[in-house]
Amino acid sequence: MKKYYGIFVALLISVSLNGCGTNPVTKKKEFQFVSESQEIAMGQQNYSPARQSQGGDYTIDPELTAYVQSIGKRLAAVSDRPELPYEFVVLNDSIPNAWAMPGGKIAFNRGILYELNSEAELAAVMGHEIVHAAARHGAKGVERGVFMQGAMIAVGLATQDNNYQNLIVGASQLGAQLATMKYGRDAESESDYYGMKYMKKAGYDPTAAVTLQETFVRLSEGKQTNWLEGLFASHPPSPERVAANKETLAKLGAGGEWGKEIYAQKVAKVKATQAAYKAYDDGVKALQKGDTATATKLAQEAIRIEPREARFQELLGDIALSQKKNQEALGYYEKSIKMQPDYFKPHIQSGIALYNMGKKKEAEPFLIRANELLPTAPGHALLGNIAEERGDVDGALQHYQIAASSNSEIGQQAGARAVHLDLPRNPGKYIRSGALADNAGNLYAVVENATSTPIGRVQVHVIKYDAQTGRAIGQSRPMLINGIQPGKRNQIAIGERISTPQEAQLYRVVVDAAELAK
Repeated sequence: MKKYYGIFVALLISVSLNGCGTNPVTKKKEFQFVSESQEIAMGQQNYSPARQSQGGDYTIDPELTAYVQSIGKRLAAVSDRPELPYEFVVLNDSIPNAWAMPGGKIAFNRGILYELNSEAELAAVMGHEIVHAAARHGAKGVERGVFMQGAMIAVGLATQDNNYQNLIVGASQLGAQLATMKYGRDAESESDYYGMKYMKKAGYDPTAAVTLQETFVRLSEGKQTNWLEGLFASHPPSPERVAANKETLAKLGAGGEWGKEIYAQKVAKVKATQAAYKAYDDGVKALQKGDTATATKLAQEAIRIEPREARFQELLGDIALSQKKNQEALGYYEKSIKMQPDYFKPHIQSGIALYNMGKKKEAEPFLIRANELLPTAPGHALLGNIAEERGDVDGALQHYQIAASSNSEIGQQAGARAVHLDLPRNPGKYIRSGALADNAGNLYAVVENATSTPIGRVQVHVIKYDAQTGRAIGQSRPMLINGIQPGKRNQIAIGERISTPQEAQLYRVVVDAAELAK
């Protein structure tokens, strides 16, 4: 939270420095208080964890990634912000999707490459995403989030077929949100229009943007599930967008490269293994339903078709782990890590397997590495348990508090454990207190349990201040208040009466000590 607060303060300071500005793409005046350096830093800091949270990079066909990058660089060079530090990656996810972060950080899912038929169509999607970055659409989303909520952006995560959904913690939550941000109609229209202009400048036929949108409309009408979960969730197609693209085409003029043959050549390898990933995706779903036999069969089929893919070994590990075959699971995770060392999931799963076996010291480096790649509630909660067992209360508390930031059962459990450790040392941090009077003017010391954990006895004392000088003029004896349920209040009479409600402000209730309910 300190990191978010620091970014927020920096953004507010920049309001007075930046104020109104000109959009670098549309040339329209707009209010801006995310500077270009902050915009670039936001993308750089969040690009890697966002990729981790959505399947990790697709690594087994580097030629394909290089091809996608070459198209991205070609379009970025003719964009309105060619100076941005653009990056382009292919993610290992079958859901057809693409996204752009502030500062030019762009990702394409493996799944969308199955559906396109030419380099021009790829350029249409790529140009659209480049405009989102160049026209500050992500930065403007952050600006709206600050004004509407007094914070960066409400955290929401949409990882697909992922057991770690809603478990991401810390600064990486922002990255996941930026990658799944939904843009408004104006932003989508701008990206369509200027994306087609970039296509034309780069030598592609902008007709591809029209035919691609027509295809998207047909797919959306057919309610293609994977498209609805992916690109259509953040970039909804419509007949109006098709009509607008046709108007743009009329202005720009048809003609240019389509690149059907080169596209077919470059995606041949990934399309040849599409059946393997279909088997893997179905295997993940089977495991989620508890059908380990079917999941195993599908994982083995995926490996037969594409033995180089780390995720398939990882699935066999997940199956073994679900059956409490921890040693067997470790073997599969080891293979997965050797194939793709920089993906978080086999690291954290290895840590969980070792922890289950009682090998907590051996589990620790796997959990630490997993959190370096993508911090999660399970990773921090287990590290908290390990630290607590060796007597490192401060270290345990830090891990538990990070884990508690996730909206999950694990986060709630970690939060409760943090309260258990910290409440005796810092009771006032978790118990709100104040002085209130009844209708007769009788004054009470009131305490409220701000945690999700029942609290037992609370010791308080009351300090009275002089209305004229503001100095303390009296102090009560210690008083005990018994039992406070989560979110509830309890009270004890102070033994004094006041004449007006305002006089209650002259009394301060101090929480001296507290204990958890037994």
